[in-house]
Amino acid sequence: MADLNRELADFLRRARAARDPQEAGLPDDGRVRRVKGLRREEVAVLAGVSTDYYTRLEQGRRIVPSTQVIDAIGRALGLDDVGRTHLHDLVSATRTPRTAARSRSAVQRVRPGLRQLLDSLDAHPALVLGRRTEVLAANRMACALFADFERMPGHERNYARWMLLSDDARNLFLDWEVQARNAVEALRLEAGRAPEDRDLIELVGELSVSSPEFRRWWSEHRVHQRTFGSKQLVHPVVGEVTVDYETFMLPGDNEQTLYLYTTEPGSASRQAISILASWSQPAREPESEPSDG
Repeated sequence: MADLNRELADFLRRARAARDPQEAGLPDDGRVRRVKGLRREEVAVLAGVSTDYYTRLEQGRRIVPSTQVIDAIGRALGLDDVGRTHLHDLVSATRTPRTAARSRSAVQRVRPGLRQLLDSLDAHPALVLGRRTEVLAANRMACALFADFERMPGHERNYARWMLLSDDARNLFLDWEVQARNAVEALRLEAGRAPEDRDLIELVGELSVSSPEFRRWWSEHRVHQRTFGSKQLVHPVVGEVTVDYETFMLPGDNEQTLYLYTTEPGSASRQAISILASWSQPAREPESEPSDG
């Protein structure tokens, strides 16, 4: 429980430091600011709680605020929807008694119909990600554009792990730092929802040991949820490509997300994807010669 309270306290401190006083609507009182962002008493005033209450919460004391107080603190800190969700998750985790042993989640698999859908999207790269950014399925174009996740060993078939530890990923993305940071912040968001997930704990441990960028970004305690955006790549076969993506939560399983990548019609990127589609097309089996007679 103490670890979870510290996670909550760390998130509050960093969010407070990132909050601009002018954006929060605070007048300049002429006092020299010795800390970045807001003072604790300013957050308390904006949230409508006592300074002592907010201070104890930020110090990791065992306090369980109400939903209304959490929402008020989130507004005072200027959190977006994802940040407020993460704040609620962290508070909820402190309310729930910890299990004696950290548990492993059930193995996720995509439905056969979803697998068929991915394979039918022959002109567009498509991925299905599950918990911890595990790559549950990738169609032919996604394997050609990014990496052949389908051939990777099971423990390596993870988008964040590939993004942070693979030299191929670093060389592939022109905006690698943006994409890698987004992956870290997505894991941070999930860690708030499932702090006892042993597989997630092990993944965070591996990345902390192996990636200095992961250690730095993880310590910043920023959260992100990818819903749409773009990626800039320099592919070894077709050169520079910009792809746009949209995400779709799957009905019946909100722990699986479909990522569909497209390109602007008539653009050089659309032409590059078309070339890549032709390049990655499986070779046809030679037709057998008809036998005599």
